[in-house]
Amino acid sequence: MKIIIIGAGPGGYETALVAAKRGVEVVLIEAGPVGGTCLNEGCIPTKAFCKNAEVLDGLREAEAFGVTGLSYGFDFKTVTARKNAVVEQLRGGVEGLLGHKNITLVRGKASFKDAHTVAVIPSFSSVIPSDAEESPQEYTADYIIIATGSVSASLPIPGADLPGILTSREILDIEEVPQRLCVIGGGVIGLEFASIFRSFGSEVTVVEYCKDILPRFDTDLAKRLKQSLGKRGIEINTQAQVTSITENSGVYTVTFTRKGKEETIVADKVLMAVGRKANVASLNLADAGIEFTPRGIVVNDVMQTNVPHIYAVGDINGKMMLAHAATFQGIVALDHIMGVENNIDLSVMPAAVFTSPEAASVGKTEDECKEAGIPVRCLKSFFRANGKAVTMGETDGFCKIVVAAEPKEGAESPYEPGRVLGCHLYGPHASDIVQEACAMITRKATLKEFQDVIHTHPTLTEVLQSALHS
Repeated sequence: MKIIIIGAGPGGYETALVAAKRGVEVVLIEAGPVGGTCLNEGCIPTKAFCKNAEVLDGLREAEAFGVTGLSYGFDFKTVTARKNAVVEQLRGGVEGLLGHKNITLVRGKASFKDAHTVAVIPSFSSVIPSDAEESPQEYTADYIIIATGSVSASLPIPGADLPGILTSREILDIEEVPQRLCVIGGGVIGLEFASIFRSFGSEVTVVEYCKDILPRFDTDLAKRLKQSLGKRGIEINTQAQVTSITENSGVYTVTFTRKGKEETIVADKVLMAVGRKANVASLNLADAGIEFTPRGIVVNDVMQTNVPHIYAVGDINGKMMLAHAATFQGIVALDHIMGVENNIDLSVMPAAVFTSPEAASVGKTEDECKEAGIPVRCLKSFFRANGKAVTMGETDGFCKIVVAAEPKEGAESPYEPGRVLGCHLYGPHASDIVQEACAMITRKATLKEFQDVIHTHPTLTEVLQSALHS
């Protein structure tokens, strides 16, 4: 069997590795550096910045722990150099893995010639003569998996295309910390950068169109995290529609309307963080007969397109724009191709926001359950009552567990009473803590079964136990 995979991000290269280990011949096509957005301009570089921000915050808080006479300097060039070193190290690791005998890594931009043929314009190769670099090479295979990811979206407003407007890619390479940073978008990307640059010393203002930040997260979590970020000095404007951006002598003015009134923000840098869109522009999908919408390529539950031998995984299908979602969608697609059964439940997809404090979520929210008519009860606990959090001096946070409740007389529920449906929390190491809840929800655990799990004391994961017994 031979498979072509277009895109070497998490959805592409991870699937290629699994397929190769199973004896499948793989042609992996990538136009840029391996690792995709996640490794090169997303998850990994931002987490490198997060670590530096965490260290800075720790130094500022040191006096509360009895440390006196502490002085330190902050060299932003060292921060970016460390970020680049981390990315290069991990990229080298991926390159090494892709040296598997069953994987042929092709450097170039791919597009469909027809439903069975992929044409590639070579790039990044010293062995290709310069006068031949635009000559396409053609590949065919039994199956094709598209994993080309996404690109940054932008608002269709005057000034959005000004040279100095940053995306999540460009802001990773700025040379100095801006004194004033305006972040357009209060989703995951916007809030992470807002939190990071506040720690670095910027005056940060966030402008979000929706009623709350993190629109897809639990409402209680979003509201509490907004308050927490506000205490750190991050100004957050919700229900605010940005209408224009102007620039004068390197200073930007962002104009927005809120509650019928026009307001402005003056900033030295502006980050456009209004989401991402499927990277379909150069694939020539129409010639292959592949159905797609502005949201992405249309797929079924096993990531299969309307063309049976072609699959699409990760951001390109618009289902869930998360690196780990791409990885597991790739496995689901590969298993379907090879006739392998699995127990992967793509509906239970954890998500994390690496702000300070962190936020994380998995499963159903209370609002989703109410809209679907599912009776639930919500169990809560707070980090201020957690011994480990108190010793760390990081007591800002809460945990909320959503559990199926007994339906009213005459009503029905798709879930048995007591089944754990969701977990939403913010606080120290929330991204790690949520994984335990993810495992229990995936295995359809009940409240009683979750309560019976012993937790080490003192640990932060005891916030789960406290909520379960609340």
